[in-house]
Amino acid sequence: MPLDPSFVGRSWPATEPYQVGREKIREFARAIGAADAEYHDPEAARAIGYADVVAPPTFPVVITMAANRQIIEDPALGLDYSRVVHGDQRFAYKRPVVAGDELVCVNSVDDITSRGGHDFLTTRTEVTTVAGEPVVTVWSKLVQRGTE
Repeated sequence: MPLDPSFVGRSWPATEPYQVGREKIREFARAIGAADAEYHDPEAARAIGYADVVAPPTFPVVITMAANRQIIEDPALGLDYSRVVHGDQRFAYKRPVVAGDELVCVNSVDDITSRGGHDFLTTRTEVTTVAGEPVVTVWSKLVQRGTE
């Protein structure tokens, strides 16, 4: 079943706040092999102008992948997650994510297309502080492989 194109332009309510923890940043940095001191050591981060350890640039995936469940688990969309592969990921930062941030996500569907028997879903997640300060916009493209 193809994805429902009427989802393009749809947005969902903001997610519950996510408290960015110092240890979560460190775990993520270790997992991706990011050894820079500012990802692990609060003093090193402060020395270059951050309030606490700063997250590697791809860290928002931790928050946005969970937030995107609002979209991908909606049965009306028609997404069969067992046939999904990750197609693309982009980030546009207003400022880095730092330990202590409390962030919320607002998800939208930017595009749905079909090509070569496959469906392409592009989501956009606006990540802000609970006070509304923009932090990063994250786009993700999921590809639902065809059945043939």
